[in-house]
Amino acid sequence: MSKKILIVAGDAVEALEVYYPYYRCLEQGYETDIAAPTKKTIHTVVHDFEAWETYTEKKGYGLAATLSFAEVDPNQYDGLIIPGGRAPEYIRLHPDYGRILRPFFENNKPIMVVCHGGISLAPVKDLIQGRSMTAYTACKPDIEALGATYVENHVHVDGNLISGHAWNNLPDLMREFIQQVEKS
Repeated sequence: MSKKILIVAGDAVEALEVYYPYYRCLEQGYETDIAAPTKKTIHTVVHDFEAWETYTEKKGYGLAATLSFAEVDPNQYDGLIIPGGRAPEYIRLHPDYGRILRPFFENNKPIMVVCHGGISLAPVKDLIQGRSMTAYTACKPDIEALGATYVENHVHVDGNLISGHAWNNLPDLMREFIQQVEKS
């Protein structure tokens, strides 16, 4: 039986952080859904590290969200992927978002969080407290405000919580994620 993966995203999701995991999951033979606040074509962005003091942002490709958050039954999935970009800023505010996250934590299912994706964990702050994770450096205060210990590593695993610093860590993140999904 094929494994089933959920990716949560929204407008301004970082393109590499949603496309790479999506196609890697499909390549692995996993049924993979992308959920967003509304079922639509979401707008991705490309973040790059140029000669700025922070990253730059450019318009990326469109990507179809196959489900709205309201349509998601989290109990149907074997793993969760939360990409970064600016989408985590607002998807965490959606009334269904916490309902989607909570079962993955409570049932110890693999959860991969990339870059700014960690800030979207606010609705399940009670389940993050005492955990350790990494994220893009600018997110350190947000991760600590959730009660988690921020780790400087570019890839960090705390049980079922697999976190990464940015899109260039995706190969290591996906190897760990797939390994955990295969064991579940």
